[in-house]
Amino acid sequence: MQYKSQAVAKPYFIGALGLFVAQILFGLIMGLQYVVGDFLFPEIPFNVARMVHTNALIVWLLMGFMGSAYYLVPEEAERELYSPKLAIVTFWVFLVAAALTVVGYLAVPYATLAKITGNDLLPTMGREFLEQPTVTKIGIVLVALSMLFNLSMTYLKGRKTSITTVLLLGLWGLAVFFLFSFYNPTNLVLDKFYWWWVVHLWVEGVWELILGALLAFVLIKVTGVDREVIEKWLYVIITLALVTGLIGTGHHYYWIGTPEYWQWFGSVFSALEPIPFFAMTLFAFNMVNRRRREHPNRAATLWALGTGVMSFLGAGVWGFLHTLAPVNFYTHGSQITAAHGHMAFYGAYVMVVLTMISYSMPLMRGRQANSNASQVMEMWGFWLMTIAMVFITLFLTAAGILQVWLQRVATTPLSFMATQDQLALFYWLREGTGVVFLIGLLVYLASFFKGEKVAA
Repeated sequence: MQYKSQAVAKPYFIGALGLFVAQILFGLIMGLQYVVGDFLFPEIPFNVARMVHTNALIVWLLMGFMGSAYYLVPEEAERELYSPKLAIVTFWVFLVAAALTVVGYLAVPYATLAKITGNDLLPTMGREFLEQPTVTKIGIVLVALSMLFNLSMTYLKGRKTSITTVLLLGLWGLAVFFLFSFYNPTNLVLDKFYWWWVVHLWVEGVWELILGALLAFVLIKVTGVDREVIEKWLYVIITLALVTGLIGTGHHYYWIGTPEYWQWFGSVFSALEPIPFFAMTLFAFNMVNRRRREHPNRAATLWALGTGVMSFLGAGVWGFLHTLAPVNFYTHGSQITAAHGHMAFYGAYVMVVLTMISYSMPLMRGRQANSNASQVMEMWGFWLMTIAMVFITLFLTAAGILQVWLQRVATTPLSFMATQDQLALFYWLREGTGVVFLIGLLVYLASFFKGEKVAA
């Protein structure tokens, strides 16, 4: 059954996809600056392109999570959203704040931006991924509280399912751990220790609960498998994710001045982190193989299966490659880290948001699925983006291995910049596959405008 208030998810999805395009464009700019150092300088310096690229990723994923939650919770709760108007107001506040922040990055020197946005009163800026002005961070907290109030009231007044419980636990955790972005100690070790409480405990902790809940919801809808079966899988996956992810935070503590025991905790528990992602892959394929009906939305099913596979490869396999302390000693902060980050974010979080959009957008437009022609185009977008991301990861991995050898292992190691010159071929190949990824994204977006005939 469809609920009228589920339509509030549509602007969130549209806004998220718009920011996704911006993220990829700035990623291409930044990638070209690796090999053409003065490209768009001084208009868009490398540090600004990087801030926009990473911040746009975070914001559009958050917007995608919010849209997904606004669509999912009313259907699971079997009642209308508590306040659709509040959800719409929250969207516009979030979008305008994100746009103004990007404009600030591009138009004002970062130090000036910090000064005019109140960073002197409450210093929070200057840290990787948390570069947002203090006023923007406060806005994010208010937006999160608004969303959580709206969803929690809907949940409390309606049917309570395992999926909504896990989803809300993840969203509340997301909001709580973001509060550590306001804690900016002067001691560098302490700063990095708690910085990971935002960055790691988001992507390898509470975000995995959101991922599991969204994937379970879509699989119930497209396979018709009994809810009880899927919920049992969900509980196993989130338990594994929390146990390994929370203690696995220690794999970031190896070389920042923390006690030596973190090398053992971090190595052992982060080495176990691929297990929940492998379970997620088995979960997705098992549910599709046991399906009781052929859902007309074949594209959404493909995205769901792809999420399981790519999250296991990116977050699981590539994470394991350099997570053990003796290996991480050499690879930390190299292009191997970038390879893992790209495939992990794409496989786990980008793909699950696109899965939700693929499933729910046709329904919000009054049809069970898009036309066959539209779905074929969407699946072309899927394969172009996914294959491009695989090659981006492989090229960055090759660059990282060569970087480690030349800069950190060789008898006469090269300097950082001399090493970067030796990696230029891999950076050019990464840039080329980045262009293919952008083409895939544009094909995916175009699929929503292809044909009006409803799929059978």
